[in-house]
Amino acid sequence: MRGSSILGVIVVIWLIIGAIAAGQRGYYSGDDTNCAEAGTILVTIVAGPLNYIGANPKVDCELPEPSK
Repeated sequence: MRGSSILGVIVVIWLIIGAIAAGQRGYYSGDDTNCAEAGTILVTIVAGPLNYIGANPKVDCELPEPSK
């Protein structure tokens, strides 16, 4: 049971570091968030400390147009 709680703490710290990196890159300041911006924020948070050793994840997504 103790090992799983330690792993949980490590995961939370990992995600907090990723959220800080996204904030330092100014990803939270945009007013109109689209698919690519939201995806980039998400993968930056998941990348966690890897952001500080050169990772710069970006997401490019295109949503399908509705039929006419």
